[in-house]
Amino acid sequence: MAQYAKPLARLVAEFERLPGIGPKSAQRLAFYVLRLSDDEARALANAITEVKAAVGYCECCYNFTDQKLCEICRDPRRDDATICVVSDPRDLMALERMSEFRGKYHVLGGVLAPMEGIGPDQLKVRELLARLTGGTVREIVVATNPTVEGDATAIYLANLLRPLGPKITRIAHGVPVGGDLDYADQATLIQAFEGRREL
Repeated sequence: MAQYAKPLARLVAEFERLPGIGPKSAQRLAFYVLRLSDDEARALANAITEVKAAVGYCECCYNFTDQKLCEICRDPRRDDATICVVSDPRDLMALERMSEFRGKYHVLGGVLAPMEGIGPDQLKVRELLARLTGGTVREIVVATNPTVEGDATAIYLANLLRPLGPKITRIAHGVPVGGDLDYADQATLIQAFEGRREL
């Protein structure tokens, strides 16, 4: 079996550490980088270095930003009375793409996963509680994924936040638009049925 040159082997190994990248994808990416011009390779390296140096967490909601507050938290047109709680910034971006939610967000930084040592202290739960102290928040929308960990996090937050006064809601899960009931699994149908609303 042919061996990679050491620098190439290191690059392949680094790409393999990325989520969702297996050995073949890592090899493809490494070979792609080798084919880049020197200027293109420098631009890629500079972009990685710059994002690590310039991007951090919003001081309010913990979304990614290159300023103290993210663009959403700075937007005066957003509704301060509604906070949508998500597990990570990718979920926030998915919700923003629909252009329907006009409130603000809170990024937990994960979900409860006791088997992995992730409890409430490893998430931004205290910071969420601090945002409720002014009494201006009327609704918390919990938008965690419909997984065991996501559901456990949603239940934990509902029990923790309900006594503080705001209405606690959970995004509905169930049959996708254009989907056939015949092809939906039982858990999806149960969630769709439980999340039904009046017409």
